[in-house]
Amino acid sequence: MIEVDNVTLGYGSRNFITAVDGASMTIGRNEIVGVAGESGSGKSTLMRAIYGDFSTGLRLRSGRITATFPDRAPIDCSEMRKTWWQDISYVPQGSMSVLNPLMKVHKQLIDGLPKHKRKGDRRAIRRDLETFLAGLDLDPSVLDAYPHQLSGGMRQRVLVAIASYVGPHLILADEPTTALDVVVQKRILLMLVEIQRRLGNTLVLVSHDLGVHYQIADRLIIMFKGEVVETGPTDEIFANPKHEYTQRLIGSLPRLGTRKSTVTALRRATP
Repeated sequence: MIEVDNVTLGYGSRNFITAVDGASMTIGRNEIVGVAGESGSGKSTLMRAIYGDFSTGLRLRSGRITATFPDRAPIDCSEMRKTWWQDISYVPQGSMSVLNPLMKVHKQLIDGLPKHKRKGDRRAIRRDLETFLAGLDLDPSVLDAYPHQLSGGMRQRVLVAIASYVGPHLILADEPTTALDVVVQKRILLMLVEIQRRLGNTLVLVSHDLGVHYQIADRLIIMFKGEVVETGPTDEIFANPKHEYTQRLIGSLPRLGTRKSTVTALRRATP
């Protein structure tokens, strides 16, 4: 579905700042892929490039990103915008900065639909939205709320609903549980997994939390200093991590019986 071939990404033109350096990976169909790494490792930059969002000054310096969706000719990232909210959707972090504070949720959901899905009876669309939200354990009343009237967890779940309503082949979820308590995090992760199973699509989950990846990801991609340093089935990477950074990352996870957290071991991963 997605082929990332020796991609270098960064910001600026005259003074180019590299964020991703020579990354390669494959994202297949009908799988959950976890992308892990410390802050600044290039995870979000790479996801924005795969999504085809170069509006923030992001530049593709070299390499190629190609997408092959069902019933569509292969395209590269420069054309990906044509498939937004049809074949590919994006769940960003920071729901309050993404949702329009002046528009009710139902308006934002409908406006996010492809043009051909916005045609017809708006009342019928509304009923369909209510049924869809109920299936995600969301009260249809959220449709009539403004973003500021919802909790942070509820807003993030609304973003997941917006991204999944059109039934995309690929959902990119970039740190969707950041700054939320563990109970709300679990509900959002379960929601994403349920959507992936229901649609039979591909979910790419970006998170620095390896515990999350261990629970839900089929495959794991580890990034460090802008590079993809290890990929493979999640169970295999946890059982036999090959790269030193991956070893330290897994070794930093708290374990039953330890008296203190070993998270600070991550700081020693830098050569």
